[in-house]
Amino acid sequence: MVSEKMVVLGKNRSNMRELFAYGLEQAKIVGKENVFDFSIGNPSVPPPDAVGDAFMEVLTQPALQIHGYTPAVGCDEARDAVAAHLTKLLKRPFTRRNVYITCGAAAALMASLKGFCIDYKSEFIVFAPFFPEYRCFVESAGGVLRVVPPEDDRFQINFKALEETINEHTQGVIVNTPNNPTGAVYTKEVLQRLGEILRKKSKEIGHTIYIISDEPYRELVYDDKEVAFVPDYYDNTIVCYSYSKTLSLPGDRIGYMCVPDTMENFDEVCWATAGAARAMGYVCAPAIMQHVIARCADVPANKEVYARNRKILYEGLTAMGYECVYPDGAFYLFVRAPEGNAKEFCERAKKLNLLVVMGDDFGCPTHFRVSYCVQTEMIERALPLFNTLIENGQS
Repeated sequence: MVSEKMVVLGKNRSNMRELFAYGLEQAKIVGKENVFDFSIGNPSVPPPDAVGDAFMEVLTQPALQIHGYTPAVGCDEARDAVAAHLTKLLKRPFTRRNVYITCGAAAALMASLKGFCIDYKSEFIVFAPFFPEYRCFVESAGGVLRVVPPEDDRFQINFKALEETINEHTQGVIVNTPNNPTGAVYTKEVLQRLGEILRKKSKEIGHTIYIISDEPYRELVYDDKEVAFVPDYYDNTIVCYSYSKTLSLPGDRIGYMCVPDTMENFDEVCWATAGAARAMGYVCAPAIMQHVIARCADVPANKEVYARNRKILYEGLTAMGYECVYPDGAFYLFVRAPEGNAKEFCERAKKLNLLVVMGDDFGCPTHFRVSYCVQTEMIERALPLFNTLIENGQS
């Protein structure tokens, strides 16, 4: 016998992954240039030159050093580099003891969730719209996902609903800013209020509520928008980071988990998350990538193409009558579907080989997501298709 729960997860991939696979098959039939795939956040911008240089340098090192095991928490070189980068960026001290190198942000999230999941009643709160894999991560860790609906189309935090959702089983809250799928960035005022509520509720229910801050888009912000550091507003925060988006390395699976010194029961939290990583078989992150990141922790993201794409796509769609919030970060537009039915809209779009992700999985069935980390030329050629869809929908 096999686990029916795992069978379901294996058979029912996320809608965005299904679309991505569909696009690859359609490209074989109609040609790659005739498929307009806006389904997943797969960066089209190549990694910075410094990353390629780091790879070349690393590959000259002794084989055991770059292909052998590292400590589970990561090699000292990578942890020191990340800590130094965070110290310089955030103007507060970090050392290697705060950093656990992981196989991308997903591994950091899973280790955090499993480390905080004390029994089958443990609940973790997300704010809609949210990255769909959070549901899989939480349930696989043994917990229960609770969804707080959006307050309005600004996609900040619905604090009234949050307070009503927190109960004695609440273990953590997942924060994602800049946000996937909206591109919204939480303001300092929003994070300050969030921290106040969680401190108050932690006292009321008699145990700590943790924040798990998922930050793969931290550097992908535009127009000089500031991204506040969540632990500055709530001490009991674990930060989960990935280099997938900022350095265009999604397939290389490298990131880190950061536990700040302000964390209550610091040692216990570190041991719990390390134990969770061990239990799930995360022996260590790829050694080559650890050594690459040790040399590239300070390399900035190339945002120029994304900023241009954001402008072209937003101005083009809103001129046609589509409604969406102008994103401050990440590389997605979250657009209200004409007539408010994203599933029906996305099916019509799919018939034109225009692949956009319906918002049902994100917790907002009235919207669809468009990933603009693609070639600019594809956006320009796709705009007439968006126009055809909205005109036909209004007729």
